[in-house]
Amino acid sequence: MVSRSYSNLLDLAYGGTPTLSQEKKRFPRVATVPGLLSEVEDDNCNSVSSDAPSSVSQERMIIVGNQLPLRAHQNTDDEGWCFSWDEDSLLLQLKDGLGEDVEVIYVGCLKEEVPPNEQDDVAQTLLETFKCVPAFLPPELFTKFYHGFCKQHLWPLFHYMLPLSPDLDGRFDRSLWQAYVSVNKIFADKVMEVINPDDDYVWVHDYHLMVLPTFLRKRFNRVKLGFFLHSPFPSSEIYRTLPVREELLRALLNSDLIGFHTFDYARHFLTCCSRMLGLSYQSKRGYIGLEYYGRTVSIKILPVGIHIGQLQSVLNLPETEAKVAELRNKFRGQTVMLGVDDMDIFKGISLKLLAMEQLLMQHTENTGQVVLVQIANPARGRGRDVAEVRSETYATVKRINNAFGRPGYDPVVLIDTPLQFYERIAYYVIAECCLVTAVRDGMNLIPYEYIICRQGNEKLDQTLGLNPLEPKRSMLVVSEFIGCSPSLSGAIRVNPWNIDAVADAMDSALILSEAEKQLRHEKHYRYVSTHDVAYWARSFLQDLERACGDHLRKRCWGIGFGLGFRVVAMDPNFRKLSVEHLVAAYKRTKNRAILLDYDSTLLLTSSLSTIPNVEAVGILNNLCRDPKNVVFLVSAKDRKTLTEWFSCCEKLGIAAENGYFIRPKHDADWETCISVPDFDWKQIAEPVMKLYTETTDGSAIETKESSLVWNYRDADPDFGFCQAKELLDHLESVLANEPVLVKSGQHIVEVKPQGVNKGLVAEHLLVTMNQKGMLPDFVLCIGDDRSDEDMFEVIMRATAGPYLSPVADVFACTVGQKCSKAKYYVEDRTEILRMFQVLANASEHASKIAPRPSNRAIIDRV
Repeated sequence: MVSRSYSNLLDLAYGGTPTLSQEKKRFPRVATVPGLLSEVEDDNCNSVSSDAPSSVSQERMIIVGNQLPLRAHQNTDDEGWCFSWDEDSLLLQLKDGLGEDVEVIYVGCLKEEVPPNEQDDVAQTLLETFKCVPAFLPPELFTKFYHGFCKQHLWPLFHYMLPLSPDLDGRFDRSLWQAYVSVNKIFADKVMEVINPDDDYVWVHDYHLMVLPTFLRKRFNRVKLGFFLHSPFPSSEIYRTLPVREELLRALLNSDLIGFHTFDYARHFLTCCSRMLGLSYQSKRGYIGLEYYGRTVSIKILPVGIHIGQLQSVLNLPETEAKVAELRNKFRGQTVMLGVDDMDIFKGISLKLLAMEQLLMQHTENTGQVVLVQIANPARGRGRDVAEVRSETYATVKRINNAFGRPGYDPVVLIDTPLQFYERIAYYVIAECCLVTAVRDGMNLIPYEYIICRQGNEKLDQTLGLNPLEPKRSMLVVSEFIGCSPSLSGAIRVNPWNIDAVADAMDSALILSEAEKQLRHEKHYRYVSTHDVAYWARSFLQDLERACGDHLRKRCWGIGFGLGFRVVAMDPNFRKLSVEHLVAAYKRTKNRAILLDYDSTLLLTSSLSTIPNVEAVGILNNLCRDPKNVVFLVSAKDRKTLTEWFSCCEKLGIAAENGYFIRPKHDADWETCISVPDFDWKQIAEPVMKLYTETTDGSAIETKESSLVWNYRDADPDFGFCQAKELLDHLESVLANEPVLVKSGQHIVEVKPQGVNKGLVAEHLLVTMNQKGMLPDFVLCIGDDRSDEDMFEVIMRATAGPYLSPVADVFACTVGQKCSKAKYYVEDRTEILRMFQVLANASEHASKIAPRPSNRAIIDRV
């Protein structure tokens, strides 16, 4: 089968045309020239992957970002276009960490608008020269996408700004959301043109393309897909206000690996998945993963680094040396503190200026000695808030300079004109302290750049009159609300909203001893120099390869529509239970053992009541009337409750309290599966549980004859989960010398005698039937939670033992598509009831056509 993707568009670009033959050939993997996409397709246009191994040995990474790492300008003479690499682009810099053997293709937009009649030529040029695939967006669509949904909705919300009034320009606009989805679909189409889904890795970047994973996963179920979010991810209380919150979460979960800069951002994402989608995460051997329809979505936590080689090359430029000398003379005798920020509402420029004003007021000796140089880069967004920040900044700078300035001295130097990169580097070199007071920022690499520049080189040391052999020094004052803060343990961390605290931090940075500044600089330099952008990219690729390692081992199929699409991935031996297959086996067998978990079979999904469904009880009774059936209901409920609920089911076997009590039929006595000498341990466990119940609203204790259960189903999910972990540790500690098992389940913590589990019921049933001379040739076992796995394990193990017929049909079946020891699954409880009704009808039909039995004693089957 030929994939819809292609291996080398360069053949097409240079005039080559692909041909099909019976021989194995390498097919082109890239196609952006209009009209060629359909020329190399097979008959099955819905194929999700090639069934032949790729003939291309070189590994490929498709990097997708909002903007291509290119600079573009139009020539005035011949009206052609001139393109060059954007050395400042992170997407270009990360290539250093992928290795020389990895081919990189970029997909994204150009910063410049290209007329429609030139787009084909530009696309071909970019592909041939730069291996870039441009996505051309109509201006109106781009405005709604970028300046609309991205900058008016996602960017403020992810930085903890809610549209509390219409004046804030952030009220949800459905048309902007539709534009966002449309652009993501355009990007997906571009990726599909170049991808070889069997071999290529796709790495999607940032909040502009959060629904792109769904479009790619829908087209290629086994696509190797990573996503990295470069902005903060807000707390669940903020994120849940977004009207399309679930659509974005589910789209991200179509990735194999999701990366965040800090643990806080990852924790907020995981909390949102828990509260809004009901998903829980697990940490195993250092890796965090979310189980999502049989797929494990891995979570990566690693802050991005900087490209040190680029900085060092600029430090070596003669222009940089000359600029450093100029600035040294300009600020001779003064201590320079530096701020470099975009002119937007989240960078906290005005708060920094107010702290500078406070410093000069409280420490008058700094007047004339300390200068704050504030480099203000243009804002990436636009709107009234940007204008307000600019106006406030100018006004504050003017006020401070008028109050504390003197001839030849301005305490604040505001630079709001574009600087060359080497000029900014020169300011880093001469600054004794760098200030970053953003109120919220995804990462912010300014401190990292500052550290490398302060390390300098021999030429710059000579220019500054420094001894090259002496340790370098630097100081950082950083906001605790930026992504780089956790990695800079030697920085002075501040709450930027606390003006007094920031002013005190600035003063501390000025008066700290030289030795202390050297120690802090050495610590920071060691971290920044070893955790550069190449290290970050290499680590992400390694984790992406690990996350995609079991793609081919599992069976995959897609379910859902639109942005609700997801892929179900299961073990090849795990499949949906066929009612036809089940009924056929049921009809031809004579000794049937049926084990049913109460919660998964007789409760209505939408009901809060725990009383059994009347219809289900009737169907269950019909199954019990068949003399070929031995039916056992297994429940965590106490035996008194179960006796009352199933008094009408005379032939139904019941196991109460997860198998501790067993009764083979209604008129039999209750038995215990194992002997327990005493329950004195309850006197130890119950007071501990009461303590946690009092401090956890929504929790309760269920007291049973054989066990104690602490239930936190109605508590706050996060707080309940934390309390459950603490309770588990507490109980394990105080009950260490007792013959009990302390375990956690779905919203419960349970203490019960050792050896009690639902597997005992399965063992008891099989042994008892064998003792009565009835070798089971049909076994049906259905359950829906972790406690039922013990039954599945016993049933599957019995297939190799003497307790089942050699030709027995065994159906261990869980409810829902999830990892299980069962070999089958059904979708929900409604499907179970329909299946039981079919089996009951089969029994009733068989009884009508069967010959009347002779007048002989009927053996009690249990």
